Amino acid sequence: MTPDPTDRVRSIERSSIRYMFDLAESVGGDLVRLEVGEPDFDTPAGVTEAAAEAARAGHTGYTSNAGLPSLREAVAEHMADDYGVRVDHREVLITTGGMEALHLAALCTVSPGDEVVFPTPAFPNYWVQARMADGVPRPVPMSAEEGFALDADRLVDAIGHDTALVILASPNNPTGRTFDPAAVQAVVDAAAAHDAYVVADEVYLGLSYDRDPEGVAAVTDAPAHVLTVNSCSKRYAMTGWRVGWLAGTPDVVDQATKIRESTTSCAPSVSQHAALAALTDADDAAAEMYDAFRERRDYVVERVAGIDGLRCPRPEGAFYAFMEPDLPGSSREMAERLLREYGVVLAPGDGFGEAGAGHLRLSFANGVDRLEAGFDRIECALRDAR
Repeated sequence: MTPDPTDRVRSIERSSIRYMFDLAESVGGDLVRLEVGEPDFDTPAGVTEAAAEAARAGHTGYTSNAGLPSLREAVAEHMADDYGVRVDHREVLITTGGMEALHLAALCTVSPGDEVVFPTPAFPNYWVQARMADGVPRPVPMSAEEGFALDADRLVDAIGHDTALVILASPNNPTGRTFDPAAVQAVVDAAAAHDAYVVADEVYLGLSYDRDPEGVAAVTDAPAHVLTVNSCSKRYAMTGWRVGWLAGTPDVVDQATKIRESTTSCAPSVSQHAALAALTDADDAAAEMYDAFRERRDYVVERVAGIDGLRCPRPEGAFYAFMEPDLPGSSREMAERLLREYGVVLAPGDGFGEAGAGHLRLSFANGVDRLEAGFDRIECALRDAR
């Protein structure tokens, strides 16, 4: 008899984002694809050339489990200069994308039965990371009426003696909201009082439009309780290079480094050289992409305001709009109808937690021409529904 996968694995559901991606692939045709959060820019040319030079020079073997020392130093400088977070380079672990950093953080802080607390709507991966560490996800819904702003009191009330980890993502995926520093500090203080860690998921922090970006560890009096996750994927259009990092207390970073010996060993060596080039010599390219994303954000805000039956909180960062359309059915039913009947692909909001019910996530990591076509089709669907 073939053994079954464990209950831990069976408890995990596939992301609704990937569900819509696969459905769109099977439907095909003239589709406007706005479901996936992947920049439509090429990786900066200087970054690609740096990787090619590293490969030609033979830098294609293993690196240390923690990553290239020069890259760890560059990450530490980047965190201090751009986000006000000060860490020693020995407190930085280079990971295979931000996803592995999240996974390692959970494995190092969560024991079986411990709770992982996070505000929702939230990135679906948080549920998965909690369960893979044999923890218990505890999503805390934020108010749609308040635009999904971080309600510190509500989150603090959910933090207790069973809490091992709190996850904060600002700018937020899927809402695009950035969290108020005072609210963030209150949450970190509560976590520290219960001897819990806070994972600051800051992969979109470089795409903050309405306030200067500050890392969570820079706005709290308990930075030792903060583990920072970031990557090159979004800011530098490097999703496929798979380079991220985990930064925080030496004990957690050392333990995470130990685990990597039995997982990915190290981030791809050539990709690490590319990341080094990105962090040290790609500011101009990153600024151009930032300006384009901000222009697209402004276009999205304008279009939503001009369409009857469509609402969403103002995206303050990242490249997502979390829209509430006046359409019948569940979020998935709305998304499937828009795909099959109108040819526009969005991610169902309830895939980001129950707080997202009745919403759809639109990614504006796409050109304005595609956004215009997508909104025209959404507007048509709303007219037909009236």
